[in-house]
Amino acid sequence: MRRVLIILIGLFLGACNLQRGAPTPLPTPDIPRVEFRFPVNGSTILEGAELTIELLAADAGDGVARVELLVDDVFHQEGKPEVSPSVPTFAVTMNWLAQGVGQHALTALAYRLDGVSSAPETIIIEVLPDGTS
Repeated sequence: MRRVLIILIGLFLGACNLQRGAPTPLPTPDIPRVEFRFPVNGSTILEGAELTIELLAADAGDGVARVELLVDDVFHQEGKPEVSPSVPTFAVTMNWLAQGVGQHALTALAYRLDGVSSAPETIIIEVLPDGTS
């Protein structure tokens, strides 16, 4: 009886899917990346001033086909590479006329030709009254 119990325990433990070491992660496809080079999160600007926004997007796969800028979740502007339909690294400059005193969210997205997008990158800009009125 003891022998049968030992055999059953051995079979039970052998049937368990015990894994040694770290699990192997499943590969995930790379997506484009985008970042704000200027301005930095938390910057301030006077109302009515033009803000120059510098973005850098990259994609190791098919390349970046376009970059979109949204202001307060509303489409504002788009930039596309001029040299080809998509490029591995794309730097773009866009402008925004600061309107509306208070905080505004600037969001950038980079896209491949097939429509795959980056994760959104968002910064907050504070617009201050210009003080000249």
